[in-house]
Amino acid sequence: MVPNEENQLVPKEIESAADEPRVLCIIQDTTNSKTVNERITLNLPASTPLRRLFEDVASKVGYVNGTFDLVWGNGINVADMTPLDQTSDKSILEARFEVGKKNFLRLTDKDGEQPHIMSEESGTTDDGNQERFIGPLPREGSVGCTNDYVCQNYSYSSILSKSETGYVGLVNQAMTCYLNSLLQTLFMTPEFRNALYKWEFEESEEDAVMSIPYQLQRLFVLLQTSKKRAIETTDVTRSFGWDSSEAWQQHDVQELCRVMFDALEQKWKQTEQADLINQLYQGKLKDYVRCLECGYEGWRIDTYLDIPLVIRPYGSNQAFASVEEALHAFIQPEILDGPNQYFCERCKKKCDARKGLRFLHFPYLLTLQLKRFDFDYTTMHRIKLNDRMTFPEELDMSTFIDVEDENSLLYELFSVMVHSGSAAGGHYYACIKSFNDEQWYSFNDQHVSKITQEDIKKTYGGSSGSRGYYSSAFASSTNAYMLIYRLKDPTRNAKFLDVNEYPEHIKQLVQKEKELEEQEKKQREIERNTCKIKLFCMHPVKQIMMENKLEVHKDKTLKEAVKIAYKIMDIEEAVPLDCCRLVKYDEFHDYLERSFEEEEEDIPMGLLLGGVKSTYMFDLLLETRTPDQVFQCYKPGEVMVKVHVVDLKTESVAPSISVRAYLNQTVTEFKQLISKAVCLPAETMRVVLERCYNDLRLLNVGNKTLKAEGFFRSNKVFVESSESLDRQMAYTDSHLWKLLDRHANTIRLYVSLPEQSPGSQFKRTVNQKASGDSGNLDEACARVKGPLGNMRSVEAVLEESTEKLKSLSLQQEQEGDNADSSKSTEASDFESIESPLNEVDSLASAENRELENQIQISDPENFQSEERSDSDVNNDRSTSSVDSDILSSSHSSDTLCNVDSAPMPLANGLDSHSITSSRRSKANEGKKETWDTAEDDSGTDSEYDESGKSTGEAQYMYFKAEPYASDEGSGEGQKWLLVHVDKRITLSSFKQHLEPFVGVLSSHFKVFRVYASNQEFESVRLNETLSSFSDDNKITIRLGRALKKGEYRVKVYQLLINEPEPCKFLLDAVFAKGMTVRQSKEELLPQLREQCGLDLTIDRFRLRKKTWKNPGTVFLDYHVYEEDINISSNWEVFLEILDGAEKMKSMSQLAVLSRRWRPSEMKLDSFQEVVLESSSVDELKEKLSEISGIPLEYIEFAKGRGTFPCDISVLEIHQDLDWNPKVSALNVWPLYICDDGAVIFYRDKTEELIELTDEQRNELMKKESSRLQKTGHRVTYSPRKEKALKIYLDGAPNRESTQD
Repeated sequence: MVPNEENQLVPKEIESAADEPRVLCIIQDTTNSKTVNERITLNLPASTPLRRLFEDVASKVGYVNGTFDLVWGNGINVADMTPLDQTSDKSILEARFEVGKKNFLRLTDKDGEQPHIMSEESGTTDDGNQERFIGPLPREGSVGCTNDYVCQNYSYSSILSKSETGYVGLVNQAMTCYLNSLLQTLFMTPEFRNALYKWEFEESEEDAVMSIPYQLQRLFVLLQTSKKRAIETTDVTRSFGWDSSEAWQQHDVQELCRVMFDALEQKWKQTEQADLINQLYQGKLKDYVRCLECGYEGWRIDTYLDIPLVIRPYGSNQAFASVEEALHAFIQPEILDGPNQYFCERCKKKCDARKGLRFLHFPYLLTLQLKRFDFDYTTMHRIKLNDRMTFPEELDMSTFIDVEDENSLLYELFSVMVHSGSAAGGHYYACIKSFNDEQWYSFNDQHVSKITQEDIKKTYGGSSGSRGYYSSAFASSTNAYMLIYRLKDPTRNAKFLDVNEYPEHIKQLVQKEKELEEQEKKQREIERNTCKIKLFCMHPVKQIMMENKLEVHKDKTLKEAVKIAYKIMDIEEAVPLDCCRLVKYDEFHDYLERSFEEEEEDIPMGLLLGGVKSTYMFDLLLETRTPDQVFQCYKPGEVMVKVHVVDLKTESVAPSISVRAYLNQTVTEFKQLISKAVCLPAETMRVVLERCYNDLRLLNVGNKTLKAEGFFRSNKVFVESSESLDRQMAYTDSHLWKLLDRHANTIRLYVSLPEQSPGSQFKRTVNQKASGDSGNLDEACARVKGPLGNMRSVEAVLEESTEKLKSLSLQQEQEGDNADSSKSTEASDFESIESPLNEVDSLASAENRELENQIQISDPENFQSEERSDSDVNNDRSTSSVDSDILSSSHSSDTLCNVDSAPMPLANGLDSHSITSSRRSKANEGKKETWDTAEDDSGTDSEYDESGKSTGEAQYMYFKAEPYASDEGSGEGQKWLLVHVDKRITLSSFKQHLEPFVGVLSSHFKVFRVYASNQEFESVRLNETLSSFSDDNKITIRLGRALKKGEYRVKVYQLLINEPEPCKFLLDAVFAKGMTVRQSKEELLPQLREQCGLDLTIDRFRLRKKTWKNPGTVFLDYHVYEEDINISSNWEVFLEILDGAEKMKSMSQLAVLSRRWRPSEMKLDSFQEVVLESSSVDELKEKLSEISGIPLEYIEFAKGRGTFPCDISVLEIHQDLDWNPKVSALNVWPLYICDDGAVIFYRDKTEELIELTDEQRNELMKKESSRLQKTGHRVTYSPRKEKALKIYLDGAPNRESTQD
């Protein structure tokens, strides 16, 4: 809410000093980190003495004058670092300041001490200084400067000092400027303030927090006695029952005035102030109707609290020139004649009459509302009228009243509430005259400044100078909105109560608020001297890093700070206080900068930390030790090294040990240091530095320094000191390098296996069988071992079973080539595969058959796809019919599944699958190391090429998986794997590694990556690596056929052109490159029947292009995917059921959707498809004439707008569409109808539009609004809905006792 700059009130001194050259001074406060980025801008007359410059700067920044220096900044005099003389009367022009240029100054410490914050007692100035002009009224939210405007960033300290006017401002909570303007006006009204002070709060009757009069009392006392520049209004708004969201709602100040007065009247019932509002603000008027035939007059008496004055009469372009003219118009009677005749009770018939208003009584405080907000029925927008309307300083109301009144009715203006902005939003502030000194002041939120009568005249509105005349819906201007006059009556005109005249309860309240303010001042002083710094501590028992904030007074010693930190971290039960100390710490680099010596324990923290600052370049760590340990000394300049010991035999990397070294140490010296720390011989030690991601550098030059090797504040090294031959190999070929490379690239993933997976079923069955035979699964598995000397490893079992899985897959594909495309592979194939555990005669064939049956008899409901919107990702847990066909013939290797929560003992004694370098070694023999590349002719990578050979067989990548007990409460039967895998592995290879755990071929399950909020997206790019994954990512495995080369997953939606929701999801399907549209329709038929209950014939439906919700090109049966129709990953198509035979036979035809508009009935008919042989407009009209019966010459048409179905309100369609465009072809501007699916509205031009009554129109508007909002289409222009302004008398918004 920023007022318009063009209308901002500008003090008179600018105009009087306009001829004098001015000097622009830009001052940067460099004394603390909070203000270093702020700039204070002063635009001073060239004759200003240096002494006055220092006074002005001190006033602006809130520092005591004389406690800071000003030196030249980065401007023209940067070489001169001598502070300016703050006592000199020399003008700034004589001191080498330049006119017309920016003069940069830096505010610095004086004699090494920070500037003193101006105390609140020194915040006021004498009367002689009040006239001093520094710059125009600062505005809330100002973002720039123009001409003489001052652009400031107020520091907190400057808000603490009272305005030089002696008045206190109000802080804008967010959009509460309207409230601030009204509150300041009421505060500056002596009669209201005095009456409010006389009311006494009874604490026993009501909660003080929710008492509106009491909170207003407190606010007025603070406005009168506070030494701050501005005070908060949150206590007042809290008593209104408002929460923080209300602060972001902008309301009308006149509306607030009415609602707040109603609330006060309710609160003041049965008190002395019960009738206060009426006594001060209420007037009376007569609403009359006089018969012009018999003279009979009917009337009623009404009361009012304000008089609304029209700015511009209805239907007129000319505004009233003045308030007096608008008042005359307000009481000007109107003649009721013709259809508006009045029924006279005396004449007993309708007669011509005169209707009008007469003022009977004017209130003591007269409120005039200038109705600047109106509604433009041409544009259907709310607008603000910025026309000029003058108002006098003294207003004689005797000319507007018929009643004889001996008393004077002369009113004086004392408050102008100004609105700056447009009807869409703006800013309020108040111009108020003080009855103490007759001086006008501008109350602009927290800023209060003196203004003149000339500034009041600038709020008349209209245009002035170079500014244009604004009257459109979104024009912005500044003008008066509410005027408040007070009756000039010496017998009634009150003065503000003097301090001695305060009631006793107000004196107590004043004293209470002073004490609270004094406490706040002391607290601010403590805050200003408190060091606030991040504190960390590694819990000695839980071994987790804890974080908190340490707040310690600058005069507290280091020893006292340790006690405070000890309590904050709550480790009393884990370690004694004497086993703790504070050290400097760098969280970002995890680096201990330095420790403090014992002799520093009594030094104040302010000195140790380098002063009180808002932010520090370091943190603090509360370090702990055991009673038998000794703290290590950390010296400045040391670097921290985390040392990991590598064991090549076990291929393990140990947790880190911290070692401190110096950058000027040599590698040889560094090895000696590590040798002592890890107890390994330095002679055979190899040290590898990890400089950055995957940059593993062997430190083999003994006399090279650590700095030359790239060491920094915090470092990580790996050390190995075995006598193995690996030391003699080239570093990049060594086992050490490969192990570290694997360590750097390995990530940890959580993989959720599918519920009821074949592997899980097999595992349970094996357990049951084993327990029945011998009671132990180990015995069942032991039969696989054979003779002791020929024990088969788990790798061999996996290798054999994987090869058989591949052979089976190849066999299936070969058989599938000779079978019908709609048939799946027969389940009998499953029985022909020899089990990898063929030695277990009692289990093999039976388990395979049982597994097959378990898959086939799964609940068919699991295969039902849910309906979803276009943008939904296929993340349901069901299996489509395409997937289920494949799944029913899946061939799992029973021994490969190990997904139960307990480890499964295997033949070689391992208790979990650990896929090591022997994995697939045979398959990779003699093959070159290759990386998968994306195929050029397919939007989706395939896992197997046309020959059935896996594309995922590349170089070995580390993979290790073990069962994991998830805490996510998944359904029974769902298992998790904890997988450690090299993230350079391709998705294809990763899936092949998962085959033993899922229990089906990798081509028969899908991988979904789980993101935040459990959103899942399928990973389909098999040739891409897992480099985008990171530690602890989650993956979900779902059963279902993965895509082969040239195949695409397609989402099929039903097009329902005459339904409220024309787009309905049906199912997921798979289309292949080279397939015709008819072939894809044949494959869809059984799926539509099983999953969707649609029993169709192949000629009863069509497929067509889908773009968002718009139907597009109709696909003809002979079209071939990828040749005639472009297809891509996650493609979407419409399926449209036909009423009759397909009319679309050729690509030269055009299918449009037509809809008739009937203006005489105010309704739209249903859609009808029209198939055109060409793009001719004449042919379109002929077809429309045929289906509608409208003569050809009377056909008018228009193209629909927006997304299908191009909904539009029936109240707008007749005028808003571009009817009957002057074109001969549909494919030219402005129609551009070049593809199927365009919407055409048409009508009979001889059909007249029905005339609606206001009631019918309103009813129809409601129906249309409801209909269009349900379909998600725009109705008409609708500005942000305003929240009703309410004050809740009981403090509860959800209750009924409210004031509207």
